[in-house]
Amino acid sequence: MESRLDRTQAVVMAAALVLTAAAWWFGSGLHPWWWLAWLAPLPVLWLAPRVPARWAALAAFLAFAAGGMNLWDFLHGVIGLPLPVDICMIAAPALAFALCALLYRRLLRAGRVLPAVLAVPALWVAIEYLENLGSPHGTWGSIAYSQMDALPVVQVAAVTGLWGVSFLVLLLPATLAARLTPTAPRRGRTLAAGITLLLVAAAYGYGIWRLAAPATGSLRIGLVSLEKPIRQALDSADGQALETRYVAAIRRLVAAGARAVVIPETSFATTAASVPAFAALARQDGPILDIGIDGKGDPHAERNMVMAFQPGGAAPAVYAKHHLIPGFEHQYTPGTRYTMLDGSPRIGLAICKDMDFHDIGRNYAALGAQLLLVPAWDFGVDGWLHSRVAIMRGVENGFAIARAARTGRLTLSDDRGRVLAEASSETQDAELVGDLPLRQTRTPYARWGDWFAWLDLALLAVLLSIAWRATRRPAD
Repeated sequence: MESRLDRTQAVVMAAALVLTAAAWWFGSGLHPWWWLAWLAPLPVLWLAPRVPARWAALAAFLAFAAGGMNLWDFLHGVIGLPLPVDICMIAAPALAFALCALLYRRLLRAGRVLPAVLAVPALWVAIEYLENLGSPHGTWGSIAYSQMDALPVVQVAAVTGLWGVSFLVLLLPATLAARLTPTAPRRGRTLAAGITLLLVAAAYGYGIWRLAAPATGSLRIGLVSLEKPIRQALDSADGQALETRYVAAIRRLVAAGARAVVIPETSFATTAASVPAFAALARQDGPILDIGIDGKGDPHAERNMVMAFQPGGAAPAVYAKHHLIPGFEHQYTPGTRYTMLDGSPRIGLAICKDMDFHDIGRNYAALGAQLLLVPAWDFGVDGWLHSRVAIMRGVENGFAIARAARTGRLTLSDDRGRVLAEASSETQDAELVGDLPLRQTRTPYARWGDWFAWLDLALLAVLLSIAWRATRRPAD
């Protein structure tokens, strides 16, 4: 069995590795160029059937590990995760891609072109889905989020969840790589290319159609983030000064027509069950005020929560964050209830990291939410990505999102993922006001859940069976 590379193979392998690594570096991460994510796997997948298996796996692993280093400064420098965790978070996608390349190579060299092409997205999506089930970070890290600027593509999530978006992104380069392998059966290459073209065209056509649907109403919303001080006790001098600043900002937004205003996560700390200044403001001027609070009223259960003050409400509606950041929010007790405000439109409450998880979106969809108000707190450089993770939940489940993040982004997005207004609070105070279109939408994904992920797992089982029975060639 030949396991060494000749000089030509070594040069070709190095070139493929560098091309994939560069494309993955710019096509993934905190600020991805969406179209490069479709091309990043291509060079290494093209290489895979042309070199021994161990070299194909090594090239795939090193390429995605090198490209994944685009997150190193964020993970290690900004968040401050331990070195072993940093390494695992970069190595895990690289290992997943190496396994995809090996399965693709195995099937393609056995002449099973269509199974080889399907194997890459099927295995990748299966790994993403299973990781999401056990991860404390939910869906964060999915390749689907790289596509948030490609709105027609993202609409697929309304049917399949983000899993369908990931599948398409991996399907195209696998098809192109097979098409560029003349030793593979021509009929299989033609069939795979035809099916891929049909699926991509259908997805794009559906996206264009869905984006053209008119809204049934709108709500003018204001967002504001005053960056310092942070988490001030309301009964302190600094807390009172910050409250005064927020009241002034809210009044500016209300004067500009805002009927709801959101401020960031844990803007204030209090032991009280209400905040009189915000309650009075809601009664006097009539807006809904969604205020991020560090709730210390229960000595046994401190909570990261929101208080939502409504014009006719005697007491604020409250919601406690369900999904807490490991290590950063150990002091809080997670919430278990979902909160919908009274009246129309149908408005639900959530907080920051909640939006990384599917349970939040699907439960609010089941409650008929048209809009979620989401106070948040990001890490500055991840403002774009984390806001888009939240926006994906709206596309999947059919609701608009008003998200106000400290050291992040302020975004108003509709249920199609369009960002209608955006401002950065990454380094400074920020506020905006805008009209947010609302619809009464119940998406297929909201009804059927992760059906596509389960179908993908079934497909993967079939493909693994085919690969197991495939005749191995001497060069393998």
